[in-house]
Amino acid sequence: MIERVQTGVRLEKRLLKVLKALAELKDMSLGDLLEGIVLHAFEGKSAFSEETLAQIESLKTVYGLDLTAQDSHQIEEAPR
Repeated sequence: MIERVQTGVRLEKRLLKVLKALAELKDMSLGDLLEGIVLHAFEGKSAFSEETLAQIESLKTVYGLDLTAQDSHQIEEAPR
C-alpha cells in the first residue's frame, strides 16, 4: 500500500499538455504517468516503448513543444 499526497507542481505549459494527452492515450491518470516516468528514470531505464515515443513526438508537434533535455537546465520563466 502507498500513500499519495496532493502537490502543486508547476510545469511548462506545452509540456503539461503533452503529458496530459499521453496519459489520456494510455487511459491513465497524469499522476500515474508521472510516477511511472520517475520510477523508470530513477533506475536509468526508459519509461516508453518505441510506439509510445512515436506518439510523444506527434503530441509534441501538435502542442508546439520544442524543448529538449538539453534545455532543462537553461529554461527561464517569463515574467507574470
